[in-house]
Amino acid sequence: MTGAVTRQHSSVRRFRDLARTPPASGVDRELLLDGLHLLSEAHASGVAIETAAFEHGALDDPNTRKIAEQLSTSGTEVLIVSRNVLEAMSPVRTPTGSIGIARRALVSVSDVMRANRPLVVVAHDVQDPGNVGGMVRTAEAAGATGFVASAGTADPFGWKALRGSMGSALRLPLARAPIDEVLREARNAGLATVALVPRGGTPFHEIDLRRPTALLLGGEGLGLSRELADAADARISIPMSGRVESLNVGVAAGLVLYEAFRQRTT
Repeated sequence: MTGAVTRQHSSVRRFRDLARTPPASGVDRELLLDGLHLLSEAHASGVAIETAAFEHGALDDPNTRKIAEQLSTSGTEVLIVSRNVLEAMSPVRTPTGSIGIARRALVSVSDVMRANRPLVVVAHDVQDPGNVGGMVRTAEAAGATGFVASAGTADPFGWKALRGSMGSALRLPLARAPIDEVLREARNAGLATVALVPRGGTPFHEIDLRRPTALLLGGEGLGLSRELADAADARISIPMSGRVESLNVGVAAGLVLYEAFRQRTT
């Protein structure tokens, strides 16, 4: 482990740049992992962690020291830093005491669609990274086999989405592609495309979600365009009472995904 790291250290600049600038596009991605939980999840999942930094005082906690030692043994560059330096490295106002940089690759849309018993979540124009991270987390918990970010959807590998996923983005196969490619690959692989719309669709619990399925979810506010909804094989809706127009996209995704989970496990 390396001590006495100052703000001028090259790794500090690397963390700071990654926090301020979205990761470069491409398949192989640098991930900014904020907090001990994500570092632990990445290590347990076999994700390569290149560099990790721990505040001096955080190492007084046995669990934190254990992770730091495990990372150091596995070849990760481990830095011991002051609170002042950690604040310069972290994207959050009040860092929790540890941060890291890892690498993980996106997978191809074709590979996502060809999983065993595929249930693929397709997020189209979901702009809030917290929503994206939460949807990835719910998707993994409900047994989905992959997640595709399309169009203006927030980067699932951005630090806010990673934090929202609570580690699921380090395990669930993730892809990024234009919606036309997503629909084409889904149909080539034999998946039914199911569009979630606020009103007028088949009640979601009445549709067969045991079959290979790509679930299309639109962004906050406008949802899916009529053109995209009409292009899907089926349109579903969540019954609502009163004057509520729609549900949060993360809540809506959770309801449908757990209906799929129920159908596929009973």
